[in-house]
Amino acid sequence: MTAPDSGSGATAPAPVPASTPAPAAAPTSVVRPDGPWTHREVAANGARFHIAEAGDGPLVLLLHGFPQFWWTWRHQMTALADAGFRAVAMDLRGVGGSDRTPRGYDPANLALDITGVVRSLGEPDAALVGHDLGGYLAWTAAVMRPKLVRRLAVSSMPHPRRWRSAMLSDVSQTRAGSYVWGFQRPWLPERQLVADDAALVGRLIRDWSGPRLPDDEDVDVYRRAMSIPSTAHCSIEPYRWMVRSMARPDGLQFNRRMKRPVRVPTLHLHGSLDPVMRTRSAAGSGQYVEAPYRWRLFDGLGHFPHEEDPAAFSAELVNWLKDPEPDR
Repeated sequence: MTAPDSGSGATAPAPVPASTPAPAAAPTSVVRPDGPWTHREVAANGARFHIAEAGDGPLVLLLHGFPQFWWTWRHQMTALADAGFRAVAMDLRGVGGSDRTPRGYDPANLALDITGVVRSLGEPDAALVGHDLGGYLAWTAAVMRPKLVRRLAVSSMPHPRRWRSAMLSDVSQTRAGSYVWGFQRPWLPERQLVADDAALVGRLIRDWSGPRLPDDEDVDVYRRAMSIPSTAHCSIEPYRWMVRSMARPDGLQFNRRMKRPVRVPTLHLHGSLDPVMRTRSAAGSGQYVEAPYRWRLFDGLGHFPHEEDPAAFSAELVNWLKDPEPDR
């Protein structure tokens, strides 16, 4: 997908000093690590998607955010499988082991990728669990294809209409999300992301985390995955659409479409120290849900609560998925 420069004038993330330690070059196999899961590809919505899966039972489809890939859900996959669920984590279009197509990075199409994967897995529906961009797309899929979404759990991302409003009207949120404005410049953000073996990816993950910083080994995995050719460009394209479409007919149509309420039980998870998505921005999303809605704030955690405290996050998620009365 191509689009003219938005001319926002915002500053892109600063380059990382060349002295930052860097991992080795990224083999494609980094997206298929061994573990208590299996890997395969499924076809959906005109593309092929890499998935990792574990366990048997009702389907729980896990959707990663930026700057990560399916592996961000490794802790939750084992917890869900042990709890009697079929846990499937997919790489979004253009990331990890999935196809890198020249277009198709608007949220409506990306949401159809997700629901298409549900159908390709032979399931009537799924509980969607999304973090960051994956959360944005989970909200979208629940509105666009409600019959395919059994439950919805979103972490570190408000409802799309709430996100748009906060980014445009809340100065503090606009400043916190400055990286999104910086992504609007052509080509430079991609070059920054992959410079010095994707050192910027490591800096972003550490800066956006709370006090429980990720291990260097984990950060290096994300750096190697971002270094796979074309991944940086494909990772940025959804954010370019989100901003550049705000005044375009396609963006206005999407925003109107998202007025439709979410009508499935929804769990909204957030870290109290999230520096890029403020708690105030996320907390108003319940107004778009006409179903049981549960808000859970994790004290002392940042933008990646599922990795910063995987035990607490997994317990909250599993307990809610198994609760027959989620409105309690």
